[in-house]
Amino acid sequence: MDVIKTENITKVYNETKVPVYALNGVDLVIKKGEFTAIVGPSGSGKSTLLNIIGGLDRPSAGLVEVGGQDITQLKEGQLIDFRLNNIGFVFQAYNLIPVLTALENVAFIMQLQKRPKKEVHQRASELLSEVGLGDRLNNRPSELSGGQQQRVAVARALASKPQFVLADEPTANLDSKSAENLLDIMARLNQEENITFVFSTHDPRVINRAHRVVTLEDGKIVKDEHKQPEAMVNG
Repeated sequence: MDVIKTENITKVYNETKVPVYALNGVDLVIKKGEFTAIVGPSGSGKSTLLNIIGGLDRPSAGLVEVGGQDITQLKEGQLIDFRLNNIGFVFQAYNLIPVLTALENVAFIMQLQKRPKKEVHQRASELLSEVGLGDRLNNRPSELSGGQQQRVAVARALASKPQFVLADEPTANLDSKSAENLLDIMARLNQEENITFVFSTHDPRVINRAHRVVTLEDGKIVKDEHKQPEAMVNG
């Protein structure tokens, strides 16, 4: 089943002057359960593509279907609701709310979904335990290491039970051990719960774990390689 489908996606900046193509005719299909890395040099369009797939940015032209829904046709309010209920995001900068605890950060998305309070607390607690932070529920981001904050961000991305998770350079700010631990968690969730993950990354550790590597250059896909991943979970 196709979870994500783009057809001839183009993103142009400086349209009134000399056009700059961040993306130029991108066709991409991501199937349910894939663990895909989007790679390429800086400025190749990786983050732009991820943002367009996730509805954080709109293409200049082209089609973006997520779960069979053409999100380019949604109005802003509809798009917000669609993101809330279908997409989990893991940002390079974590984007945690500083005044909230780890538990409250993970619960926040579910509260926006108006889920029952008991369910929200239980799922947030379980997810944080799942990512190895069961003893850090009441710590604020400033009291957590970078690796711990990124794990909170992963738990938050999964809280809404999304169709898929988009992760923009999720290991960029992490040391080797923290990066490998985070990848172990996401790989296990991909295997056990069939959650679809799409990464933009420069990190060889992420690329080595991926089932599929899509290479962008100058806003175009120049290579699309399916491969046997390395051992997904250490130990």
